[in-house]
This record gives sequence, C-alpha cells and structure tokens, in this order.
Amino acid sequence: MEDEMDLKQLYEAYKAKLAEARQLADQFKDKEMPKDTATQIDTILGKADEIRATIDREEKLAAGEKFMNEPLAPKAAFMGTPSGAQSVEVIKDAADQDFKNSGEFFRAVKEAGLYPGREDVRLRSRKEEKATGMSEGVPADGGYLLPVSSSRTIEDRMYAIGGILSRVSMDPVEGNSMTYNGLDETSRIAGSRWGGLLGYWVAEGAAITGSKPKFRQIELKLKKVAALCYATDEQLEDTRNLQSWLERVVPDELRFQAEDAIIEGDGLGKPLGIMNSPCLVSQLRVDANEIDATDIAKLWSRRWTGVSDYVWLVSASIFPQLINLVVGNFPLMTMIGGFQSAPYNAIFGKPVIESEYCQALGTTGDILLASLSQYQAISKDGVNSASSIHVAFTTDEMAFRFTYRIHGAPTWHSALTPLHGSTTVSPFVVLATASV
Repeated sequence: MEDEMDLKQLYEAYKAKLAEARQLADQFKDKEMPKDTATQIDTILGKADEIRATIDREEKLAAGEKFMNEPLAPKAAFMGTPSGAQSVEVIKDAADQDFKNSGEFFRAVKEAGLYPGREDVRLRSRKEEKATGMSEGVPADGGYLLPVSSSRTIEDRMYAIGGILSRVSMDPVEGNSMTYNGLDETSRIAGSRWGGLLGYWVAEGAAITGSKPKFRQIELKLKKVAALCYATDEQLEDTRNLQSWLERVVPDELRFQAEDAIIEGDGLGKPLGIMNSPCLVSQLRVDANEIDATDIAKLWSRRWTGVSDYVWLVSASIFPQLINLVVGNFPLMTMIGGFQSAPYNAIFGKPVIESEYCQALGTTGDILLASLSQYQAISKDGVNSASSIHVAFTTDEMAFRFTYRIHGAPTWHSALTPLHGSTTVSPFVVLATASV
C-alpha cells in the first residue's frame, strides 16, 4: 500500500511539472519564445524526465518482484489442435529459445562480458535489422551519451543564435502569407521622391502641375525548414536527458538555418537574404588582404540615414584588424564598458556583432553594416515539435520531427540615389572584394 501511495505521488508530481511547462509555453504560441523562457521550460521538463524515470524504475521493480514470487509455468511442447487433427510440434532455433528464468539470463550476460567468445546465441540481436538513426551500438550515433558516471548532462557548445531574428521586423501570421504595401522609390531627386510626388513653388494664381506617389507590394508566403531525428527506445531510456536535449538543440538548428537564410538565402524555397538582395550596396575595399579605417568610413558614408538601428555584422576573422584601427591617436572600435567587462564593442556608436554568417577576411561579406529593421519577416507558431513511435516501428525507434515556418525579404527593392551625387545608399552596405 505504501508503494502504491509513493507511485501515486510521483504521478501527481510528474503531471504538475508538465502542466507548469505547458503554461509557460502557451504564453508564446503566436510569437517568438525568449531564450530564457525556453531554458526555464527545458529545466522543468528535465525535472519531469527525472520523475518519469523514477516512475519507470519503480514500476519495473514492482513487476519484477511480482514475477519472481509467481511459480514458473511449464513450457508447452505442442500447440493445441482441434479434435481429430494432427498435432504439429513447434521447434525453435537455438537463438530463439527462451531463457528459463532471469538468473540464467544474467549469468549469460556476465559470461558474454567476461568471455566474448562464449556469448550465448540467445543474446544476439538479428544483424539484418539495423537502426536508421541514433542507437547505443554505434558510439558516434549516440553510444557516447550512455552514462559511465554520475553525470546526467550532455555537454554541448553554446552559440549566439537568435541575434539576427531578434532584430529583424517579425510579424506572426494566422494564414500562410502576408502582403505589405511600400513606396516604389529609387531616387531622391526632384520628381522621383515618394515614387513620383513633386512639390512646387508657385506664384499667386498660378496653376499647379499634378503628381502622384508610386507604390508597390511585397508578398511573403511562409516557407518551411525542418529536421527529423531518430533515437532507439534503449537510448532514450538509458540517456535520461536526451529527449529534452534534442527538444532544445534541434530548434536552435532551425533558427540557425533561418538566420543564415536572412543573410545569405537565395529566395528559392527559403527567405531572400540581404547578400542576394537587389538593394545591397557593395563598397570595394582598399586592400584585398586587410580592412582599414578608410573602408569603415566608406561603408558608413553609404548607409541610408533614415534609420538609426545599424549594427556591424562581422566575421571573427577580422577582429585582429578592427582592434588595431585608429583615427589619429584614437581607436576606431571602442569597447563599451572597458576591456574587462565590455558588454559589446562599437564602431561609430553602433554594436559590433561577430557572426558565423559573415564570410572570412578578404571575402565579400566579411563585414556588413545593416539596419535589420528594414528586413521584413513573417512566421507562424515558432518551432513546432512532434514525436512518433510508428515511423520506425520495426527498429524500435522514436522519431522526432521539428518544423519552423518562416519567410522574409528586405523591404527595399533597390538602392537609393541621393538628392545630390550619384553614389547610392542603402540600409544594407557590404565590404566587397578588392578590384585588384
């Protein structure tokens, strides 16, 4: 009775943890979930997994104790047959024979561990049925995750994912698309502003020539990025936090794909990236093998001044050069907060963000000056996850599927010619490979 009460309390505790996680997750059904909230949910689910593992262990112990207390049933050698019919003897291969009891099974396991050459054939699994995904038998596919000490964590690298998605203009959608209206403006010279609107200075009583603005539409239709991952039941049972780890890491992979597409996407089945947009302005660098202060100044001069939320997206490979750039006796890049506790570096007061999506030093795209508010994206329901025991039923695997529906494109369809001069400006300016 005491064991039953313990299990009941465990079930209630498990149910409470799931309800707590669901309540937090439901607050962000229609918008991007903050990373700290996702971490909080993962922590709660991790505790729920521990309770679930305790429940499974207690249930197995109870079932085993009940089995050991029951008398063994005699094995029938013949199958029952209808009256008058001939009985057929069922003969099993040696590998298909059952162990007489659990003691015989454990002795066979110990014998195989100490003397592999004496392995009981009944322990061997059918070699022709191989798992299609992660399994305990292949270390690189998950075997390394089996606990060999008291540690229950999976060590993984932490990446700065989300720095792009959090800065672009993002709208949730109910359907699968959204249309935006915008100005069709490519120049600020007279007669071209606002797509064709023109004002006049007129004398009293003089006629005013009519003009009108020109508009265009931007239609965004959701695209889908997805990931499918398999894990054997044994792997999930023996590596307690594998499922919660997958549910945290795989969504980050999809967000990585989305951010990479925002920067580099070709627009074919994915968002149109800044680097492939017709509004991108390319500024040739002075020297093919380095970045100097003149390059930075020219990039800055070609930005559109209508917004102020610019960031410098840079490859980590150019940092040694940025740190040494000076104008006179003053460093071009400043460390806000000082060397020891700087929250970020800045050039001309705008954050310098090291990004994996930028190219290596000397390549077009190693540094990008961008106003990410001028990139419009839509998404639906954030990252969705689902699991199934049926997809890979024959190999005893659980399938985990993750999907993320998103689309986006710059709101500009061309660079802008300023009122004076012919050098175009844009909210997206990249340092290009040198011409010589």
